[in-house]
Amino acid sequence: MAAPRRSLSLRDTGTPPVAPGRPSPSPPPCGAGEPELSSDSELDGDGDTELELECSSCLSEESDEEQGGGAPRPSQRSAVAALLEQCVAAGTVSQETLDLTCRRTPCFAKFAEMEEMVNMEAEINEIKLKTEIMQLEHETADITHRFYLGKKCEILQDMNRHLEAILKEKRDLRKRLIKHRCQESLPIEATYHKSIVELLTEAVTFIEKLESHLQSVRTIPQIPHMMNNMDTTLSKTKVLMIELEELTEQILKWEELQKEVYSNNVCNTADLDFGLSLT
Repeated sequence: MAAPRRSLSLRDTGTPPVAPGRPSPSPPPCGAGEPELSSDSELDGDGDTELELECSSCLSEESDEEQGGGAPRPSQRSAVAALLEQCVAAGTVSQETLDLTCRRTPCFAKFAEMEEMVNMEAEINEIKLKTEIMQLEHETADITHRFYLGKKCEILQDMNRHLEAILKEKRDLRKRLIKHRCQESLPIEATYHKSIVELLTEAVTFIEKLESHLQSVRTIPQIPHMMNNMDTTLSKTKVLMIELEELTEQILKWEELQKEVYSNNVCNTADLDFGLSLT
């Protein structure tokens, strides 16, 4: 059959073979003499052999042009397409083999792209990690930074000193309260206790009177001002009394006038009633 020959020609063009199970010799150059045919290919005839050789040579030329980077002319491309259509129609080459042969990107390009993507992801993850670390340092700067820790230590030390002083004063005060008062003052005999109590009451009353006297002494400089205020208040009171007297006189006069008017009205109504009664 022609399958081993097709796999040999496809291997020459750099494409994966269709039937890799059969061993293949080294590829012959394009345009050289016909390669050796196997016993299966001799049974197919000369027509199939020539068509297969033309197809393999065209495929090798196309793959060489793709690898070399040269762009073929439109006339050559149309001839190759026509020849490949004939090969596919004859069954010499399958469409899957042509698709695999026409793949322009090399097989290792995907590995390079994947490696670049992995490197980029690693860089992105590293940048994200650095960003998170910086954000965490920024958020915990008031806790972990030496400057803020030093300030907090100073504040705590001041607070500790203040609390120690308060506790010391509290201890001293407690000792003084627990200790009896007679132990800190001169001892007094029992016969003078009554006199001491009376003296204390008199001392309290004296202090109260002294405070009142001191208050009156403090008000002595304000006496002239207070007298002036009293004089002005007295004069205002006199003016108000005079106005009140005048107002009472006017009220009395108005009352007498109203009485006279009322009496005149009563007399007039009485005369009018009397005249009407006479008529």
